Amino acid sequence: MINIKEDEKLNKLNHSCAHLLAQAVKHLYPEAKFWVGPVIEEGFYYDIDLGDKVILEEDLPKIEKEMKKCAKDAKNIIRKEISKEEALKEFKDDPYKVDLISRMDEDETTISTYTQGDFTDLCRGPHVENTKVLKNFKLLKVSGAYWKGDANNKMLQRIYGICFETPEDLEAHLKELEEAKERDHRKIGKDLGIFLIDDLVGKGLPMYLPNGFIMWNLLENYIRDKEIKRGYKHVQTPPLGNVDLYRTSGHLEHYKDAMFPIMEVEGEEFVLRPMNCPHHMVIYGNDIHSYRELPIRIAEIARDCRYETSGSLKGVERVRTFCQNDSHIFCTPEQIEDEFKGVVDLILEVYKEMGIKEYRFELSLRDPEDKVKYYDDDEMWNNAEDKLREVLNDLKIDYVEKKGEAAFYGPKLDVQVKPAVGNEYTLSTCQLDFCLPMRFDLKYVDADGEKKTPVVIHRAILGSIDRFIAFYLEETKGVLPLWLAPVQMKVLPVNSEYQGEYAKEVTEWLKDNGIRAELDDRNEKLGYRLREVQTSKIPYTIILGDNEKDNKEISFRLYGEKETTTMSQKDFLKHIKKVIETKSLK
Repeated sequence: MINIKEDEKLNKLNHSCAHLLAQAVKHLYPEAKFWVGPVIEEGFYYDIDLGDKVILEEDLPKIEKEMKKCAKDAKNIIRKEISKEEALKEFKDDPYKVDLISRMDEDETTISTYTQGDFTDLCRGPHVENTKVLKNFKLLKVSGAYWKGDANNKMLQRIYGICFETPEDLEAHLKELEEAKERDHRKIGKDLGIFLIDDLVGKGLPMYLPNGFIMWNLLENYIRDKEIKRGYKHVQTPPLGNVDLYRTSGHLEHYKDAMFPIMEVEGEEFVLRPMNCPHHMVIYGNDIHSYRELPIRIAEIARDCRYETSGSLKGVERVRTFCQNDSHIFCTPEQIEDEFKGVVDLILEVYKEMGIKEYRFELSLRDPEDKVKYYDDDEMWNNAEDKLREVLNDLKIDYVEKKGEAAFYGPKLDVQVKPAVGNEYTLSTCQLDFCLPMRFDLKYVDADGEKKTPVVIHRAILGSIDRFIAFYLEETKGVLPLWLAPVQMKVLPVNSEYQGEYAKEVTEWLKDNGIRAELDDRNEKLGYRLREVQTSKIPYTIILGDNEKDNKEISFRLYGEKETTTMSQKDFLKHIKKVIETKSLK
């Protein structure tokens, strides 16, 4: 989906359309006061104070009609530069504009207005020359927004819109939005009973419902089994720690803004855990290690807590508590290349099995000028960054370098995915760390009997399981592969009176063989029940009539298909087992 903010032409068009929206609102609601109307990646919005009046979604067509009328007047959009005193006088009746102007420095800021017909707005611009080009727009939604983003301030009404050069571009974009709406994991999660977020529990604190917990456990077991086969040892650590743990690691110094406040209990200070690495450093340091033991791969699927502003929260993609598929590999410098290759190989293996095809690699480096954000040791950073480049080049992996995106303790390789809804984000990560082992004074004994400091590789394959679930629901539109589907098949007798007992028998037989099957023998028409199964996106629908009952057979349809296949029970079970064991994506 195109980024409106970064496209010069569309940016100007949408900026001008925001003013057109404000002009139309002022015509319809003369008492309206205006805060700001910026261009964003998805188009534009304007924050408006209408006093006691409330704009509803059904009011948007009325506003659009007035916008078209204003555009049709074909008024030139005229820029004028004015003094701060003139600006305060011109906008004296709008407290929001007065607030903006009062905070401007005339020596540093050029104050300008743009006028189109009977409407003048405070703005830096730029804008299109004439309103007549503002033809292909659509108001998308209305929501509430606190003035200046502060919950202590008044709630304003925010109207979102989009504008394009041609009607074809607008129509194509609206279709994309509809597609995105259908893929939104928040909608899918609600429809399929995956997760629930309730303000009574807390914003950004998801609860996984029975279907979601099945999916969660399947993913957890899937990645744990792969790690065990590769020599990882799993541990369990507490979801909070003494503040001194995070002072030692440096997180309290470098990561405090993303951590929840310190709690004091019986004179001891604790903090909710934002990540697992400090705990794992302590586990490694609990014993003396020989170089023969290395690499030591400590893994944990652990719940962490990080402070996210309420405006950044999104379903289970961006939350305040999440579960990391985390591991820390303690190795010698000579083992870095092989271990790093092993991590990249595991990432690629998982992506192939899960059908994830669109991704790219980013090598996140520090900004050498920033001595506050990053651990201050130039030699350590240069060594770590050169090592990662060397490994990536040896693996012939295409990557881009991102300055200033490293963790505070070391460079990292991030796997960026483009979700079906929203902006690109990191799914998997692999980070090289010479810093934390030194801070925790970790050692191993080398072949000469000398104590050396190990290197640590931080890595997360599924990343956060919460975010992975969000990503995968959107990628698949909730049509999950059979092995991952919470309900794998629904059993429907054509007529419960005649085939009901056989349907119960088949359902129990499937459950006994490890299949997540449910029976629907309600006294409803078959067509109605079939449609419900499709709505629930269940992979297999088993339909049992007299023929199936008499011959002890299974007839089934795959999700989204109308063709029915009939098999013996033995062949059907063999078929199902193969689809599950191979983790087939079909």
